[in-house]
Amino acid sequence: MSNVKLAIIYYSSTGTVHAMAERLAQTGEKAGAQVRVRRVAELAPAEAIEANEDWRRHAEQTKDIPVATPDDLVWADAVLFGTPTRYGNVASQLKQYLDTLGPQWQQGLLADKVYAGFTATMTAHGGQESTLLALYNTVHHFGGILVAPGYTDPLKFADGNPYGVSHVTGGSNSDPLTEVQFAALDHLAGRVVHVAGRLAGDR
Repeated sequence: MSNVKLAIIYYSSTGTVHAMAERLAQTGEKAGAQVRVRRVAELAPAEAIEANEDWRRHAEQTKDIPVATPDDLVWADAVLFGTPTRYGNVASQLKQYLDTLGPQWQQGLLADKVYAGFTATMTAHGGQESTLLALYNTVHHFGGILVAPGYTDPLKFADGNPYGVSHVTGGSNSDPLTEVQFAALDHLAGRVVHVAGRLAGDR
């Protein structure tokens, strides 16, 4: 599957979604994919970030990660989008990035790629499924090929999310990802790379 180009494009304020993106990147590389990890641009005012210690620290720690551009999406055969939930919806930072893709969409450059998503919330019923479903509305408009994990492996009955991968932070950014989430992330990345590789072989 070394011919697969995987873009992981995400927004993370305090680090949970970033940690998920890192795990996906590691697994994608192990599967033989070329991987780009890109964060989307921050839109929040500096005073809001400075007022939250976890947010400020994470912004400083990740400042050298390249910011996503439309070319990163055009380059990719497969794309994993990551976002925390905002009232059961996609965070405005990722949505703003998606909203810049009109020229690429009009040219058909975003179609026929494999897409899936991942998210995190502070509470168990904080909008994980609705966030992923809202994200996938955009994928349908792209003409993308949605490769959600479904229940294609028994581990999904532990993770419990057939729409993508999600994590509950419990209201604290210090809550670590567990082996359940790591297994689900590994499965998602492996499945996306595998399907993208099969599609690439047919081109």
